[in-house]
Amino acid sequence: MFNNIVEIVVNHWPDFLEGVGMTLLMAMIAMSLGTFFGTILAFLKVYSNKFVVSIVSGFIEIIRGTPMLVQIFIFYFGLPVYGIRMTAFGACILGFIINSSAYQAEYTRGAIQSIEQNQMTAARSLGMTRNQSIFSVILPQTIKRAIPAWTNEFIYLLKYTSLAYIVGAEELMEKAKVIASRNFLFLKIGKETGNSWYGNRQIKKIASKQKLKKLLKKKEKLKNMKKVA
Repeated sequence: MFNNIVEIVVNHWPDFLEGVGMTLLMAMIAMSLGTFFGTILAFLKVYSNKFVVSIVSGFIEIIRGTPMLVQIFIFYFGLPVYGIRMTAFGACILGFIINSSAYQAEYTRGAIQSIEQNQMTAARSLGMTRNQSIFSVILPQTIKRAIPAWTNEFIYLLKYTSLAYIVGAEELMEKAKVIASRNFLFLKIGKETGNSWYGNRQIKKIASKQKLKKLLKKKEKLKNMKKVA
């Protein structure tokens, strides 16, 4: 059994490597743009007027209330009806970004609302405009507080990329399916594919923990400096 797995991995390592690369690329693009748009949505939901808040809230609820697979199907199979054709990769990336932005909007909103309101008041009393207060005082603290949630979101996205194989995007799951169909060793190939996802997840988890530790140490140093002053 072990020899068969080793032989499959050795013979098909370029396919596995390509699949892993595509999976990571999808997750990183979706995470980056999802974070960007999610942060914008969060600030709009907290600091905009009621009309904008209702639109943003409606968008977030619709996206969070529907399966990601349905969203990918709409982009890949539904949009061509209106003359908009997308590749499998493009449809999946768009679905991942929109879905991630909705979830991250709520993570970021929670981080914003965890900041004391008097910090905004203090910034305004120093002569800052509302926008200056948001970007100079609120946003930096929001980013720090949202990092744990963003880490979890990236791990989720890494696993959700497996949905892309359903529309033919050549990520890790699609490569594994093709290889398994040649050898009829679906259980073994599935096991190795799962190990690849788990390995990627653990690497990201360790990196995130190290980054969080650095931020906490930096915060502790600033506190000690304030006490000395």
